[in-house]
Amino acid sequence: MNRTFFHRWCIGLGILVVAWMVVQPAQGATEWKAGVAKVCITPEKYMWMAGYGGRKEPANGKYSDLWVKSLVLEDAAGRRAVLVSFDLLGIGHDLAASICDQLHQQFGLKRDQVALCFSHTHSGPVVGRNLEPLHYRQVDADQQALIDQYADTLRQHVVACVGKAVEAVEPVAVTWGSGTATFAVNRRNNKEAQVPELRERNELCGPQDHDVPVLAVRDAKGGLMAVVFGYACHGTVLSDLSWCGDYPGFAQAELEARNADCVAMFWAGCGGDQNPLPRRKLELAQQYGRRLADAVSKVLAGKMEPVAAELKTAYVEVPLPLAALPTKAEWQQAAGSKNRYEQARARMFLERMEAGETIPDTYPYGIGVWRLGDRIDWVFLGGEVVVDYALRLKAELDDRRTWVAGYSNDVMAYIPSVRVLEEGGYEGKTAMLYYGLPSAWAPEVEKAIVDAVHSLAAEGRK
Repeated sequence: MNRTFFHRWCIGLGILVVAWMVVQPAQGATEWKAGVAKVCITPEKYMWMAGYGGRKEPANGKYSDLWVKSLVLEDAAGRRAVLVSFDLLGIGHDLAASICDQLHQQFGLKRDQVALCFSHTHSGPVVGRNLEPLHYRQVDADQQALIDQYADTLRQHVVACVGKAVEAVEPVAVTWGSGTATFAVNRRNNKEAQVPELRERNELCGPQDHDVPVLAVRDAKGGLMAVVFGYACHGTVLSDLSWCGDYPGFAQAELEARNADCVAMFWAGCGGDQNPLPRRKLELAQQYGRRLADAVSKVLAGKMEPVAAELKTAYVEVPLPLAALPTKAEWQQAAGSKNRYEQARARMFLERMEAGETIPDTYPYGIGVWRLGDRIDWVFLGGEVVVDYALRLKAELDDRRTWVAGYSNDVMAYIPSVRVLEEGGYEGKTAMLYYGLPSAWAPEVEKAIVDAVHSLAAEGRK
């Protein structure tokens, strides 16, 4: 072989190698598989809205549609899990269990393989008996029928959405990163009217969690197929009578507009005591949505870390203890209260007692933990979890590699830390009235939850 030919041969080989490297999918693309889908869940008829007791009539307009979205992940060993995100306030335990049962029957997904995550927008519909004393027992029979019908339809939409995602499964690459957004404010430690001034002077106080975890799913050609992101803040910018995903909905829509053919999915962090302040204007909801989308986009544009194609999932329902329950005589007295919500809750429990039911002194509290590769512990906690849980679990597990979602599984009440429980107030005690739980939580609540998370996380790391 002459020298000139050999030289040209080497150059040609080098060009082929470079070309091969360029067209190869990103790391992990041949190991992970994923499918994503979305289905509109905006009610077909105007009905009662969830989240505020002050509303006096059903919805009468729309700023944006509401969506259920699903992401099916499959690792190199064929293990699957599905994340389902909802532009809704939340759902109750019975409906969540029914949805998961159907997903098991139709797709073979066990309970630990399913995570239900709610944005907690206060501009969506009432769903079933969730917040029963606040909503279901305050409206007429026609509205109750719409609420019941919507819950049944929602179940069908979720199953259909997951089915579409299962059918769309293809090889992908999965990467992760973390950003920052700063519009959430601890509402227990800052007066809303003073927030702009305090923010300007950098004097806001109270615990906060400004992390924005991001999971990116790219197809074999490198196109962004799905982006999943979280933030710890209430979806309470808006309070009027128009359907809207609030700031999480606007953030998802913005990301989808910026990335063609991408499905953006939001999960709410431990924002039970965190509000977007100031609020109450559509422009603010849109602005916060753009700010959150900007934080996610910055992560997507930077160097993200690959996630090895290994998936472990676990789920447990902890019997979370309640404080001492009222007696029948106390319920009878409360049934005559001038507070219509106290009346509704008391009559609800009296009806159950008269039907022969025993009022339980614990709640079946769902906790899920997913282990993604050797990097991410993704924790799914039910209810309106206060920020203390995220800060504690991230400190005790692995900081930004620990993602803690609240408003998951089912949304049955606020979940206070020991600190908040002892302080009392809305998140610590009085909100239980509106959710329809018979009493506040017992002091052991934080330990029971944190211990369960540690146990599940330890199993996932084996």
